Amino acid sequence: MSKISIVGLGPGEYSLISQGALDALHSSCRIYLRTEKHPIVNKLKETIKYTSLDYFYDSEENFEDVYYKISKHIVELAKEGDLVYAVPGHPRVAEKTVGIIESMAKENNIEVETIASMSFVDAMFNYLAVDPADGFKLIDAFEIENSYIDTNTSMIITQIYDHFIASNIKLKLMEYYDYDQEVCIVNGAGVKNLESKKYVPLYELDRSENLFNYLTSLYIPKSSKKMYNTVHDLEAIMNTLRGENGCDWDKKQTHESLKKYVIEETYELCQAIDNDDIDEMIEELGDILLQVIFHCQIGKEEGYFDLKEVVNGICTKLINRHPHVFNNVDLDMSQFEKTWEELKRDEKGETSITSGLKRIPNHLPALIKAEKIQHKAALIGFDWDDIKDVFEKIDEEYKELLDECKQGNIKYIKEELGDLLFSIVNLARFLHIDSEEALNLTNQKFINRFEFMEENASKLHKKLEDLTLDQMEELWQSAKKNKL
Repeated sequence: MSKISIVGLGPGEYSLISQGALDALHSSCRIYLRTEKHPIVNKLKETIKYTSLDYFYDSEENFEDVYYKISKHIVELAKEGDLVYAVPGHPRVAEKTVGIIESMAKENNIEVETIASMSFVDAMFNYLAVDPADGFKLIDAFEIENSYIDTNTSMIITQIYDHFIASNIKLKLMEYYDYDQEVCIVNGAGVKNLESKKYVPLYELDRSENLFNYLTSLYIPKSSKKMYNTVHDLEAIMNTLRGENGCDWDKKQTHESLKKYVIEETYELCQAIDNDDIDEMIEELGDILLQVIFHCQIGKEEGYFDLKEVVNGICTKLINRHPHVFNNVDLDMSQFEKTWEELKRDEKGETSITSGLKRIPNHLPALIKAEKIQHKAALIGFDWDDIKDVFEKIDEEYKELLDECKQGNIKYIKEELGDLLFSIVNLARFLHIDSEEALNLTNQKFINRFEFMEENASKLHKKLEDLTLDQMEELWQSAKKNKL
């Protein structure tokens, strides 16, 4: 069995490379360096011969491809015999190729040994006189878009090679930190004749172009100026509010007591959308998010569920219901809604279409629920062919309502009125009109006209209720003429 010895070259000072690493380098004739852009290499080349793999950086478009190709190359070479693969710093700290090589080597029955030296992270903390025991997070500059930024702990960002990367990092960090948050640009940590540090406010991070090279990292201390912009922040606040020294009102709330607030906040968001008020939308979306976190906190305290379970559930559902996006399944997008319903029934283990109708919440406004029932039925073909049939149905239900009104039986009057409303919702669906929205527009129109009537009555020094019905009707028609 051949063997790959992965050697750490340390942060850059020759005295900081381990004796074990030096012994491995001096005992092998097959040495490969991921990169020779490392301060220690000039001294090492006096006693060893190596092959640099820097040419991979010129032939590939992104770092992921570079690391994969280098790893594959090393494993292929190892099939011919033992070799040493040397990387900057510590093999287990921010070195992507190590994990890839280990995985590939295992598949090819090749032994892998790692020989550590001091990491650049150790050198940075020593240079900055900071104790890492207080906690820190290490992030690659090229992965920051998908990384969780925790302002409650210190952070090191590596691979800030140039001014362009520094600018991108600044923009990302300003989403989480105050603009004048102090950060430290560190160069050559662990290389005495190259070490430098410069503390700057965050907004000035990219204003010194000559500070950035392949030995540049950024240190951000724990923030004293908290910016609340993640779900985790909201979770922490809710945990405090429900905690021992929290708010008595928040602590006594239950899933049941919060139901009405979910409904209220949803309607307030709809109002903000109708008003095209962005600031109001931000506020109302926040209120809805609060309700989600509130219920998750209660679920966590009761031991039934938490936010992680809720997020996992919705992510799994979205992936499952979009097989054409996540699993390369060919779908007829004209039948997407039908497919969605079928996938939903499969998820819930339902065998009948009726179960989907029964699943529609009773708390929905009746007009919305009627439209959903009709829509689900239409997906399997139970629908009118022509809008003329819908009008005929409305006429039929109207006549049946008139007949029952003549009889005076309130039970049947209510039933026929419901049938008439249901058929009108069907008409709205055929016309692609939201019946709830249409009725709300009429509600608002009535309010506007009523306000006009009251204001004009006041101009006559009268109260609206003191006018005759004919006078009210005259004002109503006047409101209509004014296009209210």
